[in-house]
Amino acid sequence: MQNDYHHGNLKNALIQAGLAILAQEGVHGLSLRKAAKRVGVSHAAPYAHFADKQALIAAIAARGYQDLYILIYATAQKHQNDPQSLIVETAWAYLQYAIQNTHQFKITFSGVVEKASDYPEFREISMNSFDLVVDGVRACQRAGILQPGDPEMLATSLWAGVHGFTLLLLENQIPSYLLARYSLRQLLLAHLAQLLPGLAHHLV
Repeated sequence: MQNDYHHGNLKNALIQAGLAILAQEGVHGLSLRKAAKRVGVSHAAPYAHFADKQALIAAIAARGYQDLYILIYATAQKHQNDPQSLIVETAWAYLQYAIQNTHQFKITFSGVVEKASDYPEFREISMNSFDLVVDGVRACQRAGILQPGDPEMLATSLWAGVHGFTLLLLENQIPSYLLARYSLRQLLLAHLAQLLPGLAHHLV
């Protein structure tokens, strides 16, 4: 079987192949052999990058976190002097990413990585992504937009709220009459105002 992949490209190709298989067949349908076949390399080739199926799954989930980290970081940099916009635009970017990359988003947060501690890359990028949210909360606290308190607890509540809203949208659970009456951005802003009373009067 011909292998035209350079060292780094094969790993990326296997991650993309694994993502496609997960989206179509679920965790039980994924195997390194199937990923190799989809990419067009020998059955042994994936083992140069992944010890087993779980290692491939962890790499796929880490890729989603990496995408979100890059997106959130860029958004935070753009709005670093406006904490209110930083929170709002980060939440909006998160929602847009989920809509545009639904399979990757769902798999990243599906809990399919059985032992996160065994995969340093996954653990590090997931924590780095959360730290960006914490930084945004701290900026809002310094500006007096959010109440004092443990910024990590507030960040967890904020993330849970935005993530929950996002999943409701992806699973078509938001009432259709609301979607007809309001834009997605309006619905998200209303949700943020409920989550963060300190922001409410800024979100009109």
